[in-house]
Amino acid sequence: MAKITLRQLLDDAAEHDYGVPAFNINNMEQGLAIMQAASACDAPVILQASRGARTYAHDIMLSKMMDALVEIHPTIPVCIHQDHGNDEATCLTAIRHGFTSVMMDGSLKADAKTPADFEYNAGITERVTHMAHWVGASVEGELGVLGSLESGQGEAEDGHGAEGVLSHDQLLTDPDQAVEFVRRTGVDALAIAMGTSHGAYKFTRQPDGEILAMGIIEEIHRKLPNTHLVMHGSSSVPQELQDIINRYGGAMPQTWGVPIEEIIRGIRHGVRKVNIDTDCRMAMTGQFRRVAMEKPQEFDPRKFLTPAMDALRKLCIERYEQFGTAGKAARIKPISLDDMAARYASGELAPKIALREAAE
Repeated sequence: MAKITLRQLLDDAAEHDYGVPAFNINNMEQGLAIMQAASACDAPVILQASRGARTYAHDIMLSKMMDALVEIHPTIPVCIHQDHGNDEATCLTAIRHGFTSVMMDGSLKADAKTPADFEYNAGITERVTHMAHWVGASVEGELGVLGSLESGQGEAEDGHGAEGVLSHDQLLTDPDQAVEFVRRTGVDALAIAMGTSHGAYKFTRQPDGEILAMGIIEEIHRKLPNTHLVMHGSSSVPQELQDIINRYGGAMPQTWGVPIEEIIRGIRHGVRKVNIDTDCRMAMTGQFRRVAMEKPQEFDPRKFLTPAMDALRKLCIERYEQFGTAGKAARIKPISLDDMAARYASGELAPKIALREAAE
């Protein structure tokens, strides 16, 4: 198989009504486990790297590793995605290093901390979309600021997250603004804000409609039925993983994530990409702690990493099966970046809302 763009993958997901988990990676072990899981259940893959991951591993290392993972698993289509790009340079250098898709997160300014207004967001996202589409790469935008409806604050991840108290309006994507944003920017996918946040400490109780506004997804999907929606901060923070970490010396306070059934509800209403990172970290960290406590004489890193990879692989298979991604890889025939660029240039892939308004 080969690398594919996010647009091609999400178009297939929309046509066949499934969602795709997007797993963040920083190192070889994560990449191997995610790809082994995909191969085991014939699932297409989104591997995404944050700016923090690119700094940690170095662009050259990440690029070569991504290519190796694709080569090792020739039957699996893989989208390589830049997570939370903060400016044009971050997005374009990602494409230069082999990423097939980028997120331009203009909901925050370039410092990745200060909430931006609509005009700034639409303007910078439109510029990145034009440039990426020229070479066939996909673009995900974000409207609304990721953060907690309980606390009114964002949660930083790899240096990316709003600082200070956010208003209710900032924390919820406005459906009418979403229509205008997609029309102006031409993005391939839209991340929306509805109460999810980065990290493990998303909710202090089992979330309900007051703190997890799934109705926003449904309203935006009603207005933009042909736009691929994205849920960020959507780890489920399983109780089992919390318990393992705490059983072996951890000190995680009780917390709640996004329930799987709510993610599935989102998939029924246009969500095609679901960002998952914390669950993956917890799965691996629980095994690091277990080995360290059960075998204090152990010093070979592989003895820690092998069970950690096993735990991550199990988690990924679960998400592929729960989101309907399993069994979908073999059908997808990769479209090259050059061919995607030609399709963008022809107007074939323009947002349907823009085409409908133009006709009127």
